[in-house]
Amino acid sequence: MHNANAGRRRFLAIVRNDKGITYFSHNKPLYSNNIMEQTTAGRLKSIIGGSLGNLVEWYDWYVYSAFSLYFAHIFFPSGNQTAELLDTAGIFAIGFLMRPIGGWLMGTYADKKGRKTALTFSVLLMSLGSLIIAVTPGYKQIGIAAPIILVIARIIQGLSVGGEYGTSATYLSEVATRKHRGFYSSFQYVTLIMGQLIALGVLVLLQRVFLTEQQLHDWGWRIPFGIGAFLAVITMYLRRSLQESASFVKDVQPTSNRGTLKELAKHPKAVLTVIGLTLGGTVAFYTFTTYMQKFLVNTSGFSKNSATLISTLTLVVFMLIQPLFGLLSDKIGRKPLLIAFGVLGAITTIPILYSLSGTKDVWVAFALIMCALIIVSGYTSINAVVKAELFPANVRALGVGFPYAIAVSLFGGTAEYIALLFKDEGHKEWFYWYVAICIAISLVIYVTMLDTRKHSKIESD
Repeated sequence: MHNANAGRRRFLAIVRNDKGITYFSHNKPLYSNNIMEQTTAGRLKSIIGGSLGNLVEWYDWYVYSAFSLYFAHIFFPSGNQTAELLDTAGIFAIGFLMRPIGGWLMGTYADKKGRKTALTFSVLLMSLGSLIIAVTPGYKQIGIAAPIILVIARIIQGLSVGGEYGTSATYLSEVATRKHRGFYSSFQYVTLIMGQLIALGVLVLLQRVFLTEQQLHDWGWRIPFGIGAFLAVITMYLRRSLQESASFVKDVQPTSNRGTLKELAKHPKAVLTVIGLTLGGTVAFYTFTTYMQKFLVNTSGFSKNSATLISTLTLVVFMLIQPLFGLLSDKIGRKPLLIAFGVLGAITTIPILYSLSGTKDVWVAFALIMCALIIVSGYTSINAVVKAELFPANVRALGVGFPYAIAVSLFGGTAEYIALLFKDEGHKEWFYWYVAICIAISLVIYVTMLDTRKHSKIESD
């Protein structure tokens, strides 16, 4: 038995035996690295539990975008579809602008108090935001208060999702083994995409089975927000049973040295790397997922039902291929996948978007979007683990979540708004160039950075 320094928090004793190592505090086991538990039940339970919470978080977040075609006129009556969508996209962007604050607050909390506690709290915030949107009356009933309350709800959700990304990325990366870290961490985007997919699935069911077009416009759009609030509460209780990650439990840094901006400032290169590698990836991701449904309706001229069907089919395939790319990164490294995304994305984005704007064929549109999403998978499948591998345990959640949220807020969250603004001004093609240039800028980072699979800070834990 080894007595730990009293000034270092967490364990008072460490017991080693033939089954592994157990860390004790006040005679209570904090963590055991029992080989059987780590490689089977314990690890799978942690990954599934963390991923399911991530799914609900992102379902709640994407329901807003999926149903904005139906509730835009409720909060912003104008009679001009593009103007209404521009208003709702602006609030979507406001939610994104809150994400750095959420990434900072929840990242700090996760590094100080634990990944598990932070994950539970973030899903509670998301539930509150969804419930507010579900019950808020429209502009005709309460006037300007309606869009104000909508903004408040999205601010709450922005704080939640800002903290969710960094904490879940950190948690999934830490509970995975070195050999399969890319594969396991890719499930963050599997559940992220699945959340968006379920949001679209609910929309398809309401469109085609349960409600008429008029009912969806009048009140049916509230249903998915109510569902999201309920699921988030259930998930909050499920997350309470998660096992804390070994990296956090074994971190012997004093509390004052964990999860602070002062500590994060000691890693400026890693922070700038996160921002740079996120820039192009987040713009491309939101362009070909969140914004694409509106693009197909407002630019290509598809019906709302056809646009929803196309978006749903592409997201299904996109979701399924994430683990394949994650597994590939475990074999060949993270850097080759990022470079492939950067090169192909910069070259093909403009012709793909030009072709999409002119097609009226459902399957041609599906093929074009799918080509773009396969390319984007070089970023989405591994971006979480790449960022986690850049930072030590004492600032990992903050280091992943805060700079990432800054980049997503400035570029990902505003992508839809910029696209609609260019469209409204009669220069829709300017947005195509904007996306390609953002990807090209990130390509510079991909080429110059180290391959984090070979230089992972998680291994030093």
